[in-house]
Amino acid sequence: MGAWTKQSSILLVAALLALGGGYYAWQKLADGGLPDGIASGNGRIEAVEIDVSTKAPGRIAEILVNEGEFIEAGQVLARMDTTQLEAQRRQAEAQLQRARIGIDTAKSLVVQREAERAAALAVIAQR
Repeated sequence: MGAWTKQSSILLVAALLALGGGYYAWQKLADGGLPDGIASGNGRIEAVEIDVSTKAPGRIAEILVNEGEFIEAGQVLARMDTTQLEAQRRQAEAQLQRARIGIDTAKSLVVQREAERAAALAVIAQR
């Protein structure tokens, strides 16, 4: 029985060393897959209330996800009704065009006044 105990003890110590070495290697070589500051776990998290906001106010034209669906960062969740924004943009474009026409008109008047001045100087020189 003494040989059995000695041999069993050696096998037990070798098995424990192998298990300990395997566990140590697994801990050191395993990739956590998560960045620092992020914890992982197993289970279910339910949120009671989530506030979602937009960069600009407006009405929602279309909702692209359903309640309970998994989403990814950067995924479009809804589309806004942009008819008012488009109308404001068209109005701003029209004002820009009017301003350009006003600049062209002012340039034409400057050219006209310079021609009138040259004509007046010519009349003065003639007299």
